[in-house]
Amino acid sequence: MPLSKAALERLIEASPDIVVATDHDGTVAYYNDGAQEILGYERDEIIGQFVSRLYPSIDEARRVMVAMRSEENGGADRVVNFPTHFVHKDAHVIPVAISGVILRDDSDEEQGTIGFAKDLTEIIRKDQMALLGEVAVGLSHEINNPLSVITNQLTLLERFVDKIAEPHEPEQGRNRIKTIKHEVKRIEENLQRLYEMAQGERYSNTAYLGDAKMIDLSRAPAGEERALKGRRVLVVDDDEAVRSSVVEILRNEGCQVESAAEGREALARLADVSFDVVLSDVVMPGMDGYELLRQVRRLHPDTHVVLMTAFYYDKDHVIKRSRLKGLEGVIFKKPVDPERLRESLAALLRSPPPALSSH
Repeated sequence: MPLSKAALERLIEASPDIVVATDHDGTVAYYNDGAQEILGYERDEIIGQFVSRLYPSIDEARRVMVAMRSEENGGADRVVNFPTHFVHKDAHVIPVAISGVILRDDSDEEQGTIGFAKDLTEIIRKDQMALLGEVAVGLSHEINNPLSVITNQLTLLERFVDKIAEPHEPEQGRNRIKTIKHEVKRIEENLQRLYEMAQGERYSNTAYLGDAKMIDLSRAPAGEERALKGRRVLVVDDDEAVRSSVVEILRNEGCQVESAAEGREALARLADVSFDVVLSDVVMPGMDGYELLRQVRRLHPDTHVVLMTAFYYDKDHVIKRSRLKGLEGVIFKKPVDPERLRESLAALLRSPPPALSSH
């Protein structure tokens, strides 16, 4: 059954994408709900205005109009996924892809245009994160092995210095070696931070030179670390020693911590008490971390979930499957680094839990 004109109008009005129509002189005649949501302007602020107001410049608006009138971007009188930018009411630039047509009457006279614009911000961000992940893995592979060699050689050098140094000089030699070891450790930590940012799909930029930016690998400031104070955390791990050590770390950060030895016990605790975060091992007898994640997302959607694993290699794709179910974070390499654990949870608690995925 063909859709009526009224049904099509309702569909366009409710579209989450930007839909804008202009008359023959470029004045905005239509502006849908999606446009209001993404661009920040209300209808009465845009309708009747020249369409160039939505672009960074009049030249960019003209570039789109020229593209629409050529045959190189989807055919005559149209464009398909043409890349350009709109400007939000608060002045930040939004990358978009426009698909639109020139509207003509029966005598082939141009009456105006209508275009559908897709906000590419999230797509570009995910592409950047994928690239960051590839860079992190490549750097880890290419740099960690040489760093291991350097560390081993420094240990041998330290012994050698102790043997050959004059009685009044050994401490000076050891201090130099200690400084080199400290810098090697900093490199290893930054590589790890880069990997975690890629996995967690969060990173921030900082100014470098001119307009250039660089990824900020610095540690969280003290004010952010206090985000853990008073937070309720449930630690789940079948290894008693690991479980106890993580509980101790979090209590030292001011958290209210309880623990469970496996998934079903954890769900029983959650039924009685609300928690801000569930921090669970992946591999456990009975209910493993993946199944626990699924149940927490279903039964307690306001609770954050982080999984712990001793391995980067996800043999059974547990981490991958968990991310599809709303997993927000992964803590690698048990025993857990207290500083890394603190930073990861503090960053997590500044954002709402994700909606339950239907994958």
